[in-house]
This record gives sequence, C-alpha cells and structure tokens, in this order.
Amino acid sequence: MLKELVEYIAKSLVDKPEEVHVSEIEGEQTSVIELKVAKEDLGKVIGKQGRTARAMRTILGAASTKMRKRSVLEILE
Repeated sequence: MLKELVEYIAKSLVDKPEEVHVSEIEGEQTSVIELKVAKEDLGKVIGKQGRTARAMRTILGAASTKMRKRSVLEILE
C-alpha cells in the first residue's frame, strides 16, 4: 500500500510518469521504498530545497504509522 502511495504521488508530479519506478524492500521493522524517476524529473520530485521530498516523506511517515510500520523513502538518481 505504501509503495502504491509513493508511486501515485510521484506520477502526479513528473512529466514522464511512465519512467517512475518504485520498489519496496521489506525488513523486519522497517520498509525502504526506493523511488527512481527520469533524470529530468528528479528536480520536480525533490523540489526547491528538498521541500517536495520532505512532504512525501511526511505523508509516508503518517501512512506507515497508521499501519504500525516504519518506512523510509530513498530517491535514487
């Protein structure tokens, strides 16, 4: 569910939604969600001074708290 949430948000932000790839690595207590976008869309996902990325991490944190899990968002270049 968290993977789909990140994918939906990212696809809404970028110019090339077909190049958005999200993978989830599940650990015992923590999930790592990796987000990869087209090189030219990287700035849109990160935002000015990292504001967009921080907002995505906040939403992800709230959703994962509701599911009683811990998750981390990694934005890959």
